[in-house]
Amino acid sequence: MIEKTHPTTCGEIHYWTNNSCDSLQASSLALIFLPGLTADHRLFEQQIAFFEQGYRVLVWDAPAHAASWPFDFSFTLKDKAIWLDEILQKEHIEAPVIVGQSMGGYVGQMYAQLFPDKLRGFISIDSAPLQRAYVTALEIWLLKKMEPVYRYYPWKSLLKLGSNGVSTSAYGRALMRDIMMHYDGQQDRYAKICGHGYRMLAEAMEADLPYEIKCPALLICGEKDHAGSCIGYNKRWHKMSGIPLIWIKNAGHNANTDAPALINQLIQKFLEKLLSL
Repeated sequence: MIEKTHPTTCGEIHYWTNNSCDSLQASSLALIFLPGLTADHRLFEQQIAFFEQGYRVLVWDAPAHAASWPFDFSFTLKDKAIWLDEILQKEHIEAPVIVGQSMGGYVGQMYAQLFPDKLRGFISIDSAPLQRAYVTALEIWLLKKMEPVYRYYPWKSLLKLGSNGVSTSAYGRALMRDIMMHYDGQQDRYAKICGHGYRMLAEAMEADLPYEIKCPALLICGEKDHAGSCIGYNKRWHKMSGIPLIWIKNAGHNANTDAPALINQLIQKFLEKLLSL
């Protein structure tokens, strides 16, 4: 994997990708891994290791996260999707399959809204629908008020909650703790990332756009995902959209770190089906 940068009006985005190879999979499909809020590219290390030899893969540190810093917090979810498309164009990726975990899934839905003819496939891992109809006015109001919670919550307690609360496995918890430790001594920055992320999400929901997924898609959710109302959202998303939903036994909000082998298998089957179309 090669680390690269992409300049924007708000700062530089750091991303990692492998070189193109001659295999059918790599030339026709590309896996775009988008980590959730506060997580960085390491969240998908098990997926990258599995797929990088057979497919074109790309993963980023989202704007303002980890290496993608310093960064001005004036951007929107739409900006993130546009910058992602600029990166894909730069890398000559024409058939992206977005695999978005949590906030990464929302970025994927915004990408589908803006570039419906470009997206070849979409996999949501412990994310939720972006459509306004799924959330209440109270939920949107609360999303806009989260920054002080993260700013004044004791860091040691936040570190424990942020790692143990999103994962059920020793590997997943240790990984998320390492990711959070990037912000040790920088709780204000961590709170700003969280607060801005939730506000950005609320504003995208208030825009009340269709956010329709027109390409083949798959919903994945951990049976023990206790992040917000993720389980309930996925049940309704599946029911309303008809997108297939797969539950991951004993997995939390970061299901791809709690059951990496199974998640890799599900992604592989999804890609094989795409290649057969």
